[in-house]
Amino acid sequence: MMAASSDKNTEATDFGQGGDGPTDKASQEAQQKRQDRQKEIDEQGGVDPEDPREQGSNYPFAKQTQENPGEEWKMDPAPDFGYDDYKGAGKLKNKVCLITGGDSGIGRSVALMYAREGAEAVAISYLNEEKDAEETKRVVEEAGAKVLLIQADFHTEGPCLKVVEETVAAFGRIDVLVNNAAFQGTNIKDISELDRARVERTFNVNIIAMFSIVKAAVDHMKPGSCIINVSSIAGYKGSPKILDYAATKGGINMFTKGLAQMLLPSRGIRCNGVAPGPIWTPIQPSSFSADAVAELGKGTPVTRAGQPKEVAPCFVFLASQDASYVNGEVLTVTGGDPAAH
Repeated sequence: MMAASSDKNTEATDFGQGGDGPTDKASQEAQQKRQDRQKEIDEQGGVDPEDPREQGSNYPFAKQTQENPGEEWKMDPAPDFGYDDYKGAGKLKNKVCLITGGDSGIGRSVALMYAREGAEAVAISYLNEEKDAEETKRVVEEAGAKVLLIQADFHTEGPCLKVVEETVAAFGRIDVLVNNAAFQGTNIKDISELDRARVERTFNVNIIAMFSIVKAAVDHMKPGSCIINVSSIAGYKGSPKILDYAATKGGINMFTKGLAQMLLPSRGIRCNGVAPGPIWTPIQPSSFSADAVAELGKGTPVTRAGQPKEVAPCFVFLASQDASYVNGEVLTVTGGDPAAH
């Protein structure tokens, strides 16, 4: 004799077939999200704000060149350093930060983000780009941090010591040291175009200065402080057009790794680096031809140049307690160029 069927057994168990079951509702929500995103893309003129290939500003760029050192206020379009959209989360509350070459480009973006993360003070060195430096000071002060501008040419040791001395005199200590200042000459075709004076300036500013600045700074840095050195993809793959610059950046990678092994066990100071790829900063139009500048970054997997705001969050991470177990690393931000890995 067959048992009577249960009412429960006759109820539909496939929520995907008709009705308003969970699967059907989820499908409707997913469709609505797709429609909303398409609307957002249409409102942006067909540019998908989440597609990394399309996040560059006005790319390709206008053809342009500048004398060295380049200045951000002259660039077309202006680099995006995160002013409109970066929101801090208190990761660097009450920190005193020294950023060399912090007047423009990646340095400006780092200065702004540090201020928005709650830094107490940001000291910024610059060569002679007064207009850029004053604008960086304005946005950093607007974000709530004290600012000290220090003019310095790191070709000789005196200015290297000066930036540390003036920072400590103003704020009493250094919690985060960012060695960002660099000299990159115009591109060359043959080594015969490199005279000794240029090579010496490149090495003095880019890496010898780091030795002097770090040596002067560490006695004013307590355990938990950190140093971040700026390298480059050129330090991994080399570059015949900027042969001297690339050589210093390769040296910075090794300096960073060795320094990290020295300072963390003995002083409790972490040391890491960041190696950017083709980023839209003043160093580009002051070093390369107008045609090369216009298509900067085109050969990367992301098919465009990066913006300073896409690099600077790495500096926030490395300076924060989120990176307390990170030491001796060089983070590469290259648009996916495998040569940096």
